[in-house]
Amino acid sequence: MGAELEHASGELAAGVSGWTWGVAAGIGMTWVREDVRGTGLGERLLADFESEARSRGCSHVFVTSFTFQAPGFYEKQGYREIFRWEGVPTADAADVHFRKEL
Repeated sequence: MGAELEHASGELAAGVSGWTWGVAAGIGMTWVREDVRGTGLGERLLADFESEARSRGCSHVFVTSFTFQAPGFYEKQGYREIFRWEGVPTADAADVHFRKEL
């Protein structure tokens, strides 16, 4: 499952890839071009992913984010932290796992 969004300029600005299996969905990778972060494209992309997951019968979504990436973004979108793997990928970082009920 995947989606891409273009900026008003017509250039690729954001994308997401993931999977569904049974009642679960997972986001494998999310990307928003740096110059358009904070404009709502990420929220729109995530909402589209969640909508597609619902249409496939999913009841929840999983995603991970390193502490130096965007864990705050997912929290603002209603994801809750379910696990944190400290020291990954470096000693001063963590791999944060989230879940959201659809």
